Amino acid sequence: MVLQTRSLTSQKQEASTMSKTKQPTSFGEQIMRFYDNISFPKENLLPGMEILYPYADKKTREYVRAFYDKFYADNHGRTFVFGINPGRLGSGATGVPFTDPIALEEYCGIPNMLPKRREPTSRFIYDVIESMGGAKKFYQSFFLTAVCPLGFVRSGKNFNYYDDKGFLSRIDPFLIETIRQQIACGANREYAIVLGIGNNLKVFEKINRELGLFRSVKALPHPRYILQYQRKHLGEHIKKYQKVLRDDR
Repeated sequence: MVLQTRSLTSQKQEASTMSKTKQPTSFGEQIMRFYDNISFPKENLLPGMEILYPYADKKTREYVRAFYDKFYADNHGRTFVFGINPGRLGSGATGVPFTDPIALEEYCGIPNMLPKRREPTSRFIYDVIESMGGAKKFYQSFFLTAVCPLGFVRSGKNFNYYDDKGFLSRIDPFLIETIRQQIACGANREYAIVLGIGNNLKVFEKINRELGLFRSVKALPHPRYILQYQRKHLGEHIKKYQKVLRDDR
């Protein structure tokens, strides 16, 4: 769901109030509390930019809740895997990182009424997940998220948080705070895995050097890069993902 910034604040007030009725206990409940209370500094938006905030939609929130209740209803720590930021057709639609509506239904077992469109990055990630034993096994060990947990659209296209240097500089405190909030939910602090060996890795490593959040950082090519430039070698990249993920568990 694409929201104007003015409606982002108002629409999440109800969810935030509901989330405060009890103290979150499980990993999943803490992540839901995080999403309920994200506050983006709207004065930092560029002209014509909108925020992707699917959690304001009641039905989408039900799907997100079902996902975290199914896979994260415990207090086990997870290895964090950081992508870039949500896109329109993937987690910008479902609220679940790297998960388009078809993957949410077919691989996660959560029926939904969202438009059934495949998103290439989601397709690749779930090929990896399936190769490692499926969603239940994968999510017992890993938590997929993003360096910037909110997505952006500008002129009808996805906008990466690092695409404009001035924008990136202004939202640096937001990135730091939201990463801290998420890892407090139960991250394995020994290492993090970053998807994207260019700007996304550069930003994350800078934050990690300054704050010492993780002892080490591993990096993999982002699925979008693989699909655009390395499509002939998908099998090799899936094996590379398997190796890094399995070696780091």
